[in-house]
Amino acid sequence: MKKWINDDALFATMKQELFPAVVGDVMDQAGLVNQFLPPQIRPLHHTMIVVGRAMTVLEADIDDNMSTQLLEKPFGLMLEALDDLKQNEVYICTGASPTYALWGELMSTRAEKLGCTGAVVNGYSRDTKGGIHLNFPTFSYGGYSQDQGPRGKVIDFRTEIKLGEVTVKPGDIIFGDVDGVCIIPQDREEEIITKAIEKSLKENIVKLKIKEGMSACAAFSAYGVM
Repeated sequence: MKKWINDDALFATMKQELFPAVVGDVMDQAGLVNQFLPPQIRPLHHTMIVVGRAMTVLEADIDDNMSTQLLEKPFGLMLEALDDLKQNEVYICTGASPTYALWGELMSTRAEKLGCTGAVVNGYSRDTKGGIHLNFPTFSYGGYSQDQGPRGKVIDFRTEIKLGEVTVKPGDIIFGDVDGVCIIPQDREEEIITKAIEKSLKENIVKLKIKEGMSACAAFSAYGVM
């Protein structure tokens, strides 16, 4: 049964009762087998959890085919994308070569002010100490100071993007912790999250039964999870 009335309640429930691994298991069972982002995308700090709706951003390396209008803007459309963030959204960016940072402390500061709940980039971030001090959930390949300004531009946002094998659409749910980041398609979210909550409750029972002495084989036979 649906347990939330809005996104605030939904994301609070996810943080309290779920973790990406159990959500990923449920998506596998539902035939959604390519929903985890590349494993090199990691949190700046192991305690960081990101959950929110995708505000998708497309970056591109600077080349001769880029429009003059974009070339004349220091970061392309990055500042516009940043300012367009809404409550409970996550800035998720891909498209660039991994040769410069796609996120930094000042971006985190602005995003947090707008109610954004995290940043996930298919590349590097910078200002790591500042990002950890802010405790703004930031997921990237790690820290690398080289700036995007003369090397890449944001060319579009709120458009469908792809990270590794995962297609991400605006409004999809992003859920990540130290074990990885998964994408829950918006049109399947109620089904997936409801089943994940049910699975998580079963796992808690199995953990208790194993501590009491039940074998792994008997636990799996009885509850169907392990």
